[in-house]
Amino acid sequence: MPYTDRRDAGRRLAVELERYAGREDVIVLGLPRGGVEVAYEVALALECPLDVLVVRKLGVPGHEELAMGAIASGGILILNQDVVDGLGVRDETIASTRAAERAELARREELYREGRALPDLRGKTVIVVDDGLATGATMMAALKALRALEPAQVVMAVPVGPPDLCRELAAIADEAVCAETPSAMGAVGAWYTDFRQVRDERVTSLLADARRRHDD
Repeated sequence: MPYTDRRDAGRRLAVELERYAGREDVIVLGLPRGGVEVAYEVALALECPLDVLVVRKLGVPGHEELAMGAIASGGILILNQDVVDGLGVRDETIASTRAAERAELARREELYREGRALPDLRGKTVIVVDDGLATGATMMAALKALRALEPAQVVMAVPVGPPDLCRELAAIADEAVCAETPSAMGAVGAWYTDFRQVRDERVTSLLADARRRHDD
């Protein structure tokens, strides 16, 4: 059944992750923007700290909803080679799109992190959460970026994703948790009754509230 909204999805996803509850070595990272709403509920249920990992999709010019790749902090670039080759996307188009998205990535990092560095993830179990999988390029960039930070374990967790993509990403993460794996996936938004756009203000509010709850 579709999720009511992202917070409903997060609460239901947390049930699949109960074995990580209450562990001091666990941290939840949300992918903005929509993934942070899901991750907030996961972190709340597991009594774990919440933080954000900024990743940007590289949309095909003129068809921005179609991902030709993604970038993440640390200069990480992932290309969806099938899309690039199939549409004949030129190298200069990729470079210009990457430059524009790099600027937006830096803006979001400054806004969401407010000058704070990403926590030291060495030896941690990191649960990285998004609101669903479409092409997988964004999550793949996130997983690659996290590997460079030397966590002990990386767990990918999403409310919904196609089974073949969940299996592919399971080979990159140490564990992949896809709560729903419909064979006829369609758009991620089709699995939510309310899939309205998440604004920056909502992301910063959830992150601040999660910090307050965890510090208390």
